[in-house]
Amino acid sequence: MDLNCLVFDIETVPDTDLGRRLLGLGEADDAAVAEAMFAARREVTGSDFLPYEQHRIVAISAALRTGAQFHVWSLGGLESPEDDLVTRFFAGLEKTQPTLVSWNGGGFDLPVLHYRALKHGVASRRYWDVGDFDQGFRYNNYLGRFHWRHIDLMDVLAAYQGRGRASLENVAALLGLPGKLGMSGDKVWDAYRAGRLPDIRAYCETDVLNTYLVYLRFELIRGRVTREAYEEEVARVWEWLEDRTEPHWQQFATAWDVT
Repeated sequence: MDLNCLVFDIETVPDTDLGRRLLGLGEADDAAVAEAMFAARREVTGSDFLPYEQHRIVAISAALRTGAQFHVWSLGGLESPEDDLVTRFFAGLEKTQPTLVSWNGGGFDLPVLHYRALKHGVASRRYWDVGDFDQGFRYNNYLGRFHWRHIDLMDVLAAYQGRGRASLENVAALLGLPGKLGMSGDKVWDAYRAGRLPDIRAYCETDVLNTYLVYLRFELIRGRVTREAYEEEVARVWEWLEDRTEPHWQQFATAWDVT
């Protein structure tokens, strides 16, 4: 099976530095600024979900399948600043030119990455190319919603219809996958404030692996892999998991095993 794909996911917290400037909060601490940002958003939409440009990335996780390689990891380290995470993401894309795969990446992860790249001045000619540098990108690029260099599985499986969208958690359950293991996106800010960045990165990694396994099934149903090749890829993931000693991967394997 010839794959060159990068499945990715990000986790974010409020950009409190931006919040201070937008709301004129001066020396207020991060918790107070974030609450003010949430309150301002609730007044407009009734929801705490902040606009894309007000998110700061604290974790980017990826699953890379290329050649004989398969690995899942989080970019950078616990002390890596946001600009380093964003730079690493786009540098990897420039180097390997993979098929990007996400769950709601077109609806959240990529727009946030766009704004953060803009903030930090992170260049990526390959990612933004729509045929200016490579004619092959004119009709198949990372930005086109109906192109295949980025596959937003949530969007595609819903036939690009808002009413058809499902959560990764529900689709993972549909396929007998572990899904989310004790963490969700709405808990990330509290976990971050509590100093639990390792838990956030672990959660992001398990989301990526769930997404990769959904992607394998998607490749099967659209006829790009045979049943035999699909089963070989799933076995490859199992072999990778068996070598992992980290608690979240052991939990993942146990939850998958009992399903």
